[in-house]
Amino acid sequence: MIFSRIARTVLLVAAISGCSSVPRIVNEYKIDVQQGNVLTQDMVSQLRPGLTKDQVRFILGTPMLMDMFHASRWDYVYRLQKGSTGDVEMRKFSAFFDTSDKLVRVSGDVTPAQTGDAAAAPDSRTRELDLGSIAPDSVAPPIEGKGFFGKMMESVGF
Repeated sequence: MIFSRIARTVLLVAAISGCSSVPRIVNEYKIDVQQGNVLTQDMVSQLRPGLTKDQVRFILGTPMLMDMFHASRWDYVYRLQKGSTGDVEMRKFSAFFDTSDKLVRVSGDVTPAQTGDAAAAPDSRTRELDLGSIAPDSVAPPIEGKGFFGKMMESVGF
């Protein structure tokens, strides 16, 4: 009789303790998950009106989204999830082209380069930059000539 009471008590305590939460002394390592295109301010500041799609692709990389219904718009998306805290950082950037595939404007989570007041914070995260307001003396990067292999192929006859 006493043995069965002790056995039931021990089983009850073991069952209840199995359901309790135990503070974790050792946590597993969680990596940072980075997805999409990483765009820096230096990359965005190289954009000028009139750049071709190939030149924009060279500067910013291949866009994450090229919608077939909006062929004149390229979307660059970036997402970073910190493994240690679980915080998520998202950035969105769009490049718009005209009918002749020349860059017209850009918009997204960018801050335009300001020469004077660097301490002024933007009102919102999303900004639209008018590339037409950039000085005309800044010229688009020239299209380079043929490289070594291009010259070799040309000399062979291809």
